[in-house]
Amino acid sequence: MTSLTVPRVSTEIPGPRSAGLLKRQADRESNARSYPRRLPIAVARAEGSLIEDLDGNVFLDCLAGAGVLSLGHGHPDLVAAAERQLRTFVHGLDLPTAPKDDFVEEQLSMLPEPMRHTTRIQFCGPTGANAVDAAVKLCKTHTGRGDVVSFQGGFHGSTHAAMALTGLVEQKAPIANGMPGVHFFPYSACHDCPLGLRPDSCGTNCATYLEKSLRDPNGGIAKPAAVILELVQGEGGVIPADRDFVRRVRDVTRELDIPLIVDEVQTGCGRTGTWFAFEQYGIEPDVIVASKALSGMGLPAAVIMYHERLDTWAPGAHSGTFRGNQMAFATGAEAIRVIRRDGILENVRARGEQLMGRLHALRERCAWVSDVRGKGLMLGIELTDPETGARGSALAKAVQSAALAEGLILELGGRDDCVVRLLPPLILTEAEADFAADVLDRVLDRLTA
Repeated sequence: MTSLTVPRVSTEIPGPRSAGLLKRQADRESNARSYPRRLPIAVARAEGSLIEDLDGNVFLDCLAGAGVLSLGHGHPDLVAAAERQLRTFVHGLDLPTAPKDDFVEEQLSMLPEPMRHTTRIQFCGPTGANAVDAAVKLCKTHTGRGDVVSFQGGFHGSTHAAMALTGLVEQKAPIANGMPGVHFFPYSACHDCPLGLRPDSCGTNCATYLEKSLRDPNGGIAKPAAVILELVQGEGGVIPADRDFVRRVRDVTRELDIPLIVDEVQTGCGRTGTWFAFEQYGIEPDVIVASKALSGMGLPAAVIMYHERLDTWAPGAHSGTFRGNQMAFATGAEAIRVIRRDGILENVRARGEQLMGRLHALRERCAWVSDVRGKGLMLGIELTDPETGARGSALAKAVQSAALAEGLILELGGRDDCVVRLLPPLILTEAEADFAADVLDRVLDRLTA
C-alpha cells in the first residue's frame, strides 16, 4: 500500500462510494450523528496529517479527531507501543501496572516543577465530559458546597452535569431539570465583549464583576464549590482568555478558598504550544481536566490532576469500567517521549506563528474576516458581514464545504458557528500549513468576491 503524500480530490464530495456508506449510516444510526452532515466523506485509511476516503480522495486533516490525534494518524512509534501492549494486557480497571505507572510518571513530569510533587492523578471514564463530572464531584466533596461558577461561551461536554456547565443554550434547551446551582459569568471575549465594553478602556470588567459578586455578602451567590474555566474556549470560537482576567480569577478563588478547575481537554497535551495552556498564564490551578490527546493517537483516556489537599474521596467515589485502558497508557507515555525527542512543542509554536501570519494577511485583505485568534495549533477565523455586522454563519459553512472540495478538512465553532477552526495534528509540516492557508485564501476570495 502506497503512502499518502499530498491532498488531492478527483471526485465530487461525496464520491459515489462514500455516498453509499453515508446512506447506510443515515438509515441505521442515530439522528444525533453530526460530523458526517458537514464533512460528507467515508474514510478508508489515514496516515500522518492526511485522510483518504473510499473514493481515493486525500484530505489534509485540520480537525484531527476534534484535537485528539496530537501525533497524527498511525504514528509508527505509537502503533508499535499499542501492538506490544495489545499482546500483553489490555483492560485493568484501576489495578497498578507497569504501563500505567509509566504513564503517570510521564504525565507528572510535564507539569511545572512546583506542581509535580503535590499533584494526585485520577483515572476517570474514557471521556473529557466524565472527567469534568469527576472534577466537580471532587470539589463538592472537598468543600461540602454545591454551587459552581462557569463562564459564558464555555464548553465542557454533553453529559448531564457537563452540559449544565456549558454555555450553549441550544444544547441544553431540550433537557429539563439540569444540574442546579450553576452560575454563568462573562468570559474575557474581547472581540465581542459580553459587557459591551472596549479592551483599551474596560479595566477587565469581566473579572471585576466576578470578584465583586463572589465577595459581596448580598450578591446572591453562596460561596461555590468550584470555578471552572477554559483558557482557550474551543467550541466557543477559539477565544484565548485575557491574561489579566485569568490571573484575577486565580487570585480571587485562592483568596476565598474556592478550587479552580482548568478544563484542558482541548488545550492540553501540547495543543497551544506548551503542555498545558495554563503555563502561559503563570497560574497553578487546583484541578486540571485532561482527555482528548492523552494517548496521542485516539485511544480513549481521561484524567483529573489535582492538589493533594483535595484528595478527600472515599474509595470508589468516582469510578468507570474503562478507566484502565492499558493501550492508551502505553501510547500516551510513548507520545510524551516522542514529543520531547522530536521537538513537537517547538513545531507547534512555529507552525502556529506561520499560520497566524497567513491568517492576519487574509484578514487585511478580506473584509468578512473580522478576527483571527488562537494559540499554537488551535486557531480560529471569525467571519462577520462587513455591512450589517451579522455573524457570517452561512459563509463559514460554505467555507467548510468549499475547503473540503479542495482537500482540506476544517471545523466550525463559535456563536452560530461563525468561526472557522483549525485543529491539525501537532506534527503539521511547513508545507502542509501553507497548503491549508492557500486553500483558505482561495476559498474566501472566491466566496466573498
